[in-house]
Amino acid sequence: MEMTPSVSLYAWAVPAWSSESPVDHTWVTSYDNQVHPYNAIADVVVAGQSFWFCWGAFHPQGGTPVNPTGALGQQAGNLKLAQCVVQPNADSNTAPGARGTIYSYGVDGVCHQLANQVLYATSDGGLPPLTVSKARGYPLSSFIYGTYGLQQTAWAAKVSTCSGAQLTARARPGGLMVSIGGEGIAMDEFERRATELLVTEPAKLASLLRLRGEVQRFAAQPWPGTGQPSAEALNARNQHLIDEAAKLLGPEHFRRLFGAEPGAKVTLVDPQIAAAAGELPPKPR
Repeated sequence: MEMTPSVSLYAWAVPAWSSESPVDHTWVTSYDNQVHPYNAIADVVVAGQSFWFCWGAFHPQGGTPVNPTGALGQQAGNLKLAQCVVQPNADSNTAPGARGTIYSYGVDGVCHQLANQVLYATSDGGLPPLTVSKARGYPLSSFIYGTYGLQQTAWAAKVSTCSGAQLTARARPGGLMVSIGGEGIAMDEFERRATELLVTEPAKLASLLRLRGEVQRFAAQPWPGTGQPSAEALNARNQHLIDEAAKLLGPEHFRRLFGAEPGAKVTLVDPQIAAAAGELPPKPR
């Protein structure tokens, strides 16, 4: 029987760009960059290791103002599965396979969702898969884009192709979710956090999850026109949706759930990446 290649997968962060609500860029490696700080992607390839760009640039190491190493976690994973769902050692701007199912940056998701797609391979041992939930800005991005992005049907098909697991994309009040083998759909991270926070306010929780479902259905609609939407347009849309959540929750609950100040300018979509990103291949809708 063929052995499944198992390695530790590592998630990392660096500050993404200037914003009133600090946001981190995230990526994944098959090596500990505190031990092996390769200087270039060519060095990673020569070493037989994997670096997933996750809609970003190459970074030898991580580090943020609140996290000196930028380490977001590590967990044993199926290397072959990770390499199948998202192509490693390839720039997401130029290599279709390096996009997973975040085909259109800022529309289908951002770096957080693409890193999570790689880290899906850490569910192999029966543990919940590792995610980049410790990254700054993650509660905001997962509110809009979910854990694995808005291309849920394509994501379910990708996982089925790479692992043989039968996933089904379904809608629920808290947003678009994926179930395995026809089983009930588990809450994703955002819904779980919201449920814990608002456990004594079921009406407010129901309203928030209903809003989130509407947000994701709106965000998943085809963008009008052709080509990549501008970062300004995407961030303006996201800002409006997040502001609606702030109105519903009130200041205290908003701060606790999102880790940001109500009314703060939220910049989830990096203007430089959005300007360079194209659709490879065209998104299935």
